[in-house]
Amino acid sequence: MTLTLYHTSQGIYISPLELKDALSLLELRLNNRVTHEPFEPKRDEHFFTLESQQQIINQRIEDALQDRAYMFGIYLLDGQLIGQITLSNVSRGVAQYADLGYLMDHRMQGQGYMTAAVGLVLGYAFRALGLHRVQAAILLHNEASRRVLEKSGFKPEGVARQYLKINGQWQDHQTYAILTEDVLTQEQK
Repeated sequence: MTLTLYHTSQGIYISPLELKDALSLLELRLNNRVTHEPFEPKRDEHFFTLESQQQIINQRIEDALQDRAYMFGIYLLDGQLIGQITLSNVSRGVAQYADLGYLMDHRMQGQGYMTAAVGLVLGYAFRALGLHRVQAAILLHNEASRRVLEKSGFKPEGVARQYLKINGQWQDHQTYAILTEDVLTQEQK
């Protein structure tokens, strides 16, 4: 899938990750391994290999073809990969929703890049994919992700007890969601 969405005033674009991006994705993962560890599932050593990152990209390419998930790289305008953002668990029929997940190079956090990327992905989710809802779940102590979601118009919905096993422990998550109407209302302001 060839698609590139730009947020030029913020200095980024997003584009589906391709096999040619596997080494950059591996470097992103390695450079952020320690920083991101408290916020992610436990990863075995194989995860941090080029082969594993190629497998992940191949799986997400197949998922996009099957309308199950869409994984994008977040790039600076010079082409440097600084993050990843994914719409996953796409549900059709009467549901029309997807889950949102993302990660940003810790050296690039706090500059508005992720909020810009979320805005681009929401535009894609609601306009191109025709979804009604995008939802996200974050650890209760993840203030940076909370700010991104709230700046992007997501509303808190509740706490999911022991929702995901993060860093080896079942942990509670705050759930958030945004609806297509919420985005249209924001655009009209």
